[in-house]
Amino acid sequence: MGWVPGPRPAWVEAVNRGDVEPIADEAARPLDRDDLLGEALALDGSDDGPAAFGDDRFVEPLDRFLAAVEEEARLHVLGRWLTRRFLLRLLTGRIQQERYVRADPGVLDEEIVAPVVVAGAPRTGTTILFDLLERDPSLRAPLGWELLRPVPPPPAVGAEDGRVELAEAELRMLARVAPAMDAIHEYGARRPKECLSAMSFELLSEELTARYHVPGFVSWFQQADMRPAYERHRLVLQILQRRTGRAQWVLKSPVHLHNLDALLAVYPDARLAFTHRDPLEVLASATSLVANLRWVFSDHVDYPALGRYHVDLFGGSLDSLVDRALPGPVSHGRYVDFLERPVETVRGVYEALGLPWSPELAERMDAHLAARPQGHHGEHRYDLDDLGVARAELEATFARYVSHFGVPASRSAP
Repeated sequence: MGWVPGPRPAWVEAVNRGDVEPIADEAARPLDRDDLLGEALALDGSDDGPAAFGDDRFVEPLDRFLAAVEEEARLHVLGRWLTRRFLLRLLTGRIQQERYVRADPGVLDEEIVAPVVVAGAPRTGTTILFDLLERDPSLRAPLGWELLRPVPPPPAVGAEDGRVELAEAELRMLARVAPAMDAIHEYGARRPKECLSAMSFELLSEELTARYHVPGFVSWFQQADMRPAYERHRLVLQILQRRTGRAQWVLKSPVHLHNLDALLAVYPDARLAFTHRDPLEVLASATSLVANLRWVFSDHVDYPALGRYHVDLFGGSLDSLVDRALPGPVSHGRYVDFLERPVETVRGVYEALGLPWSPELAERMDAHLAARPQGHHGEHRYDLDDLGVARAELEATFARYVSHFGVPASRSAP
């Protein structure tokens, strides 16, 4: 039937017509590297010049992204305005992080010990697992505001300041522009968040490839060395725990599935938790999510091209997982089990990863599930046929993965 985006609010249509002149004027400015760096320095008040950003490894990905977003992304007025503000937050964030390290070099000695990393493909139960792991007082998950604005570190776990509302405004903007987003994936400053946002400060992040149609950047990004992104990721965690004491972090993002070598180079003692679901359902759901996300920034969403990109991306990563020998404790769980018996299934994850379990922890998880029933923001609807890829090709692409991990076909699969 073809993917049809939901209607936009009237205020979004007004902005995109150019009726809101302050936004239109700012959006008209070119997304130029020197202009953005200069504005970031001005916003921060730094007089250190280019040295304020630390090493220059981020410049090449920034240049490549800016070229692609100007030439390929076809941003509407609000999309350009949001993109400029997103990039300025990343650049001022780098300045703040580098200044913090210069003032307190001991932060680099902070140990990130045995992080629990939820690394399944998207739409496979990673969010359910992440939310339940976050109920464990012995684990710490980074919150949305902490990942977007980590400097200065909070003085205590749970402490808040004005950055929370700044992050909330940015994260909730996605659903304000595209109301269907909440039914697909809920974003919030006080909610645990996917840690790829820490990688974005290096301009090496799937936040860039998911939000925007930038094939020129993607072709370079897929061959890029991702270790700098994970080193920046580690620095963000080091800063966040500097004043609260060492934590055992619980982290989550599907991007880790594609970058296991870089992840393990930076976190060799990571405890990996993979979640598994019928890949056909994953592709349909994930492509719908990213299409709606791109609709926030552009009027032009090429759904079949996005579907093909996801088939190739996850086809390679899931197939390689079959043959991968992983160090340390590893857990494998199935989406259907997280839905049918979530707490029991999470207990199995704890056993596989060597984490302590208790009846009190089970009660915490049960209470969380009762307070947040699945689908409380509405139903996420999607259709496999919208991908434009033959079912026979999809089944052949993922046959080894499905067989190896015993992944059942989804009940909703036609």
